[in-house]
Amino acid sequence: MEAEANSGSLEDSGAFIQRPGEGCRTVPLAGHVGFDSLPDQLVNKSVSQGFCFNILCVGETGLGKSTLMDTLFNTKFEGEPATHTQPGVQLRSNTYDLQESNVGLKLTIVSTVGFGDQINKEDSYKPIVEFIDAQFEAYLQEELKIRRVLHSYHDSRIHACLYFIAPTGHSLKSLDLVTMKKLDSKVNIIPIIAKSDAISKSELTKFKIKITSELVSNGVQIYQFPTDDESVAEINGTMNAHLPFAVIGSTEELKIGNKMMKARQYPWGTVQVENEAHCDFVKLREMLIRVNMEDLREQTHSRHYELYRRCKLEEMGFKDTDPDSKPFSLQETYEAKRNEFLGELQKKEEEMRQMFVQRVKEKEAELKEAEKELHEKFDRLKKLHQDEKKKLEDKKKCLDDEVNAFKQRKTAAELLQSQGSQAGGSQTLKRDKEKKNNPWLCTE
Repeated sequence: MEAEANSGSLEDSGAFIQRPGEGCRTVPLAGHVGFDSLPDQLVNKSVSQGFCFNILCVGETGLGKSTLMDTLFNTKFEGEPATHTQPGVQLRSNTYDLQESNVGLKLTIVSTVGFGDQINKEDSYKPIVEFIDAQFEAYLQEELKIRRVLHSYHDSRIHACLYFIAPTGHSLKSLDLVTMKKLDSKVNIIPIIAKSDAISKSELTKFKIKITSELVSNGVQIYQFPTDDESVAEINGTMNAHLPFAVIGSTEELKIGNKMMKARQYPWGTVQVENEAHCDFVKLREMLIRVNMEDLREQTHSRHYELYRRCKLEEMGFKDTDPDSKPFSLQETYEAKRNEFLGELQKKEEEMRQMFVQRVKEKEAELKEAEKELHEKFDRLKKLHQDEKKKLEDKKKCLDDEVNAFKQRKTAAELLQSQGSQAGGSQTLKRDKEKKNNPWLCTE
């Protein structure tokens, strides 16, 4: 409150309050101070920390991407040759530590394995876009950490995309146009015509004009070498007119004259890689490595990454100003998003609870209906059982009556039979007696 009162009194008294960046005066120095050594300090610090540079090589299998990388950096990078049998596009990343004089470079080369080898090439660009976005997202997550270590963080964002164009001599393929259109807002694209010794000089000139015309007509934004720096404005302006570069790669050295030079030997002659009359390899190396490497790094950070970062933060609800054009507070934004998230969470929780209650009621109704059906079925089965039991009892009673009747008949038959046997026996005795008394009956 005291500070606010003092501030108010100063403003009321008409005192001049200078804000940062407003009304800065230029004053002379009476002698040497020493801050003119800041560039040297910056250079020494940068050299001690080293540099990183990441290249993405996009192109169909067999266009000489690996060979060109070996030729550009005058070394032999390890890598397995790709085949044409890949089911989809895969991105293979390899990082190498290079040293030239006292400058260290951490070089990452990312190659697109299987690009353009499928019958259906409609989604060939998607793995590339996803890979670039993943590197942006990793850097953004590192930036948003409470404890950041950006000075030692390995920056994997792609600084340059060398797009290899097949030397057809006619026009760009649909795959090339679609892919470059999807990538131009995410990475610095430098188109190059691979294996340019496959077509004649006149065809190559017409092919370059055709490619440039198709890129412009389809709205593809390729990387333009900067011309705002006077020291490189002239050479960069000249080189912009030579895009796309027609290049040849070779790690084989042949003796030409008295010198050993990188070249390709053919039955009809020799093509020298570093001869500007034969190809644009030297132009590409100058522009990519010796002149504009730092600008490519800067453009990646200030343009492409900033675009990704801005879109991501806007999706999260962060803005520079509120609806009243006042500076937007990060704390207020956080609280607003937190309250919004909690509101949505409570709403979803209530919806889930209502859904759970509804499902419980439905399940109870189903169980009651099933129980009712089971009771009805049990009653039907019970009644059926009773009917069957009654029928069996009636049948058993009938069978018992028949058995009793049979036994009675059997007893009567046995009785009659015994009576008949007794009667027959008495008659026989009587006859025998008569024969005994009357002997004449025996003679007869």
